[in-house]
Amino acid sequence: MVRCSFVFLKRLCFVTLLMTGLSLSVSAQSTAQRDALQLYRNRQYDVAIVICEQEIKANPANMDAYSVLIWSLLRQKRYLQAEERGLQARKQNSYDIRIIEALGEAEYYLGKNDAALSYFQRYVSNARESEGDYVLSYYFMGEIYIKQSKFQHADIALTTAVRNKPDRADYWTRLGYAREMCKEYTSAIEAYDKALALNGNLADAKSGKERCQKHL
Repeated sequence: MVRCSFVFLKRLCFVTLLMTGLSLSVSAQSTAQRDALQLYRNRQYDVAIVICEQEIKANPANMDAYSVLIWSLLRQKRYLQAEERGLQARKQNSYDIRIIEALGEAEYYLGKNDAALSYFQRYVSNARESEGDYVLSYYFMGEIYIKQSKFQHADIALTTAVRNKPDRADYWTRLGYAREMCKEYTSAIEAYDKALALNGNLADAKSGKERCQKHL
């Protein structure tokens, strides 16, 4: 009986130590992720990148670490590396919308418009309107459509962007341009006026409005 009790206590101690170790490990990972995110928010991108790389090395399926890593690379304009790390992250989880959106940005800045558009479309199809990058994705889509001379598509995308972010003068300016290219001069002037109401010094909005007025 005494021997059985002793064996039971040994096993109990082992299990307790194991669970404590696991708890500390999870806690340490969580703390590191919060620290990396805070460093990113404080624009300390280099340090955030180092922490995220360490986290990914310890756990290659850590999508939180991948997200902060890629965001940091994007802010540093290291687009090729952001693309590379994003593609690696998608091998771990192809459905994480944070990675999908970030890859869209990387491809956009690398001039890979078709790939970027595909990622942004996938993102807005799965994200909620309250997601931080939802509006930004529509803005990028609008810019891509303008580059592709698909101005009606650009109008739709940028209209969605300004509906959700009506305080962005640059969004209104680009919407005005898309409508101008569609020869919808009256609605283009309305968009340019919105931009100028927010920022009266916007040269593109001023010149765009003047061009449209000549057609009326």
